[in-house]
Formats: sequence, C-alpha cells, structure tokens
Amino acid sequence: MATIVSIASGKGGVGKSVLAANLALLLAKRGKRVVLADLDIGGADMHILFGLLNPPLTLTDFLNRRVERLADIAQALPVHPGLTLIPGTGDTLATANMPHATKKRLIRHLRELEADVVVVDIGAGTSYHALDFFLMADHHVTVATPDPTSVLDLYRFIKLAAIRRVLSSFLSRDAMADALSDRDFSSVEEVLEVAGHTNEAGRAVAEATLRTFHPALVLNRVTGRSRVNTSVLKKLLTQYIGASLTVLGEIPDDPAIGRAVRGYLPVVDSEPASPAAVALNTTADALAMHMEESRRAQEDLDQAALAASLLVSSYDYGVHAIAQPVSVECGG
Repeated sequence: MATIVSIASGKGGVGKSVLAANLALLLAKRGKRVVLADLDIGGADMHILFGLLNPPLTLTDFLNRRVERLADIAQALPVHPGLTLIPGTGDTLATANMPHATKKRLIRHLRELEADVVVVDIGAGTSYHALDFFLMADHHVTVATPDPTSVLDLYRFIKLAAIRRVLSSFLSRDAMADALSDRDFSSVEEVLEVAGHTNEAGRAVAEATLRTFHPALVLNRVTGRSRVNTSVLKKLLTQYIGASLTVLGEIPDDPAIGRAVRGYLPVVDSEPASPAAVALNTTADALAMHMEESRRAQEDLDQAALAASLLVSSYDYGVHAIAQPVSVECGG
C-alpha cells in the first residue's frame, strides 16, 4: 500500500503546488514510484507545471464515473519514468459539492494506487474537502511564507485540522458523535472539554488522537530580512492545539522558480544548481528520512504487538494444558 503525503496551506499563493511538484519529482529521482495527485478542487493547475496543457482524462472523469479506476487517469510524465500525474478537476457544482460517498471512494482509490508514495496537492483554505484530504494522509506537510498573514492562516489551518481529526475519532461512537456533531468549535480545548463531559473516556480518546498528529512545515520564499520565528510557532501549536510541528526545510526566494514555471518544468530539473533547487533537495531528504523513521517505528510497534499476542497465546495454551485432567492407565 502506498504511503500518502498531503501538502496543504492556509491560504493560496504560497507556492504549495510548486513545492508538491518538485518534491514528487525528487522522490522519484530517489528510486520511488510516485503518483502526484492534484486534489486542488476548483483550482487544479498541476498539469500546467509539467507542460501537460490539455490532459485527455482528469479527476472529473473519475468523479463522474466515466472512468471507474483512479489509476486509469494517471498520466505518464516525460520528466521522469517513476513519476505519474493524476490531473485535477475544474470548478463545477458537482465537484465543489462533492458527496461524502464520492469523497470516500476517491480516498479509497488513492490508497489502492500501485505506488510507493502518493503526493497529494490539497486546495488552499479550510473547507471540509481540504481538511479531509489533508488528514487522510500518513504524513501531513503544510506550506507558508514568512508573511504574517500566511503564518496566521497556517496556524488557523492546523488548528481546524486538529479539531477535525479529533471529531473524526468519535464518528463510530454514537453518543459522542451526537454531542459533537452540531457544535461549531473554535478551539481544540473546547472539543476536549465537551468530550470529557459526555463520556468518561472521551477526553482521553481525544488527547490520544492529538498525540498522533504531527504536521510538518516548509517555509517558502524566505529572504534574509523576512524570517519566521518557528520556535514561537511551535510553542503556540503545542500549547493551544497539542500538535507538535516539524520544520522540514526553508526554500529561499529565488527567480529560478519563476523561470521554471514559465518553462513548464520543476526547478530541480531545469536549474538543479539554483539555491531553490538545492534547498528543495535538502527538504526532500528530510521528508524521506521522516517517512523512513515513521515506517521503522510502525514496524517496531507491529512486532511488539505480535510478540505480546504470541506471549498471551502461549500463556493461555499453557494454562489450558495444565488444567486438563490426566488419565492414568492402571495395569490389571
């Protein structure tokens, strides 16, 4: 099963799609089979970044069931044999108001893609579609610029994503779902309080869910005069959201990126020695390391769970054997 990496931002215009395109290509250059999926509903333009101006099939064909398998709309990209693209859809009423069942079908097909990594470019903003597509992933990457409004929008996005993640953890709990479904929460703490009042274990479940949420950040268009105090941002997120933040990299403001976009190529391919391309390579290395560490940690957890299961089974068998009556044959 593919590892899904979602890339999102609190506002548009921060270079999210450019980052997704370059990271996907760099992962492919590192030997991964990569699918780049454009889920920027209504603002899809990833195909243009690769010079695919008029893709024969798009996400619209899958959503409207003109194509049954998501893999069938994936387009090969000449920039690298290990990279394919799922072109996004235009802004229509059908896609903007995507039914829940359609969204579940899309997410299921994304997980079933035959690839090592699926990089998903999420639409900017805090719509339910954006939050759900962001949270479905195994690894969550956010993008911001040093602009104060971008940082504020990033904080708001991660806060709402954390709230959405906690609420989703109670969907199978009828009483809890009823208590939470009709509320408009403004903070994670508010969710935790309502969960705790509704069910004794509610707050513990919510807090456990938050502990598994570890969003990462890439800062884009960084200059020497405009930097973000990431330590303050980390402290805010930990204090008010309970989510830790990993900074994967900082991409400098570089005219090479503009030239690459105009040339319909990722900058890591068109100008690999440029400052932006070098920083993107460092960011891709950090992402790959983060993914590998998570994979090993999950393997360790799985092995520990298996060992515990075998130990319990062995203990149960021993107790069962000792408890069996012993028949003794007596000679005549």
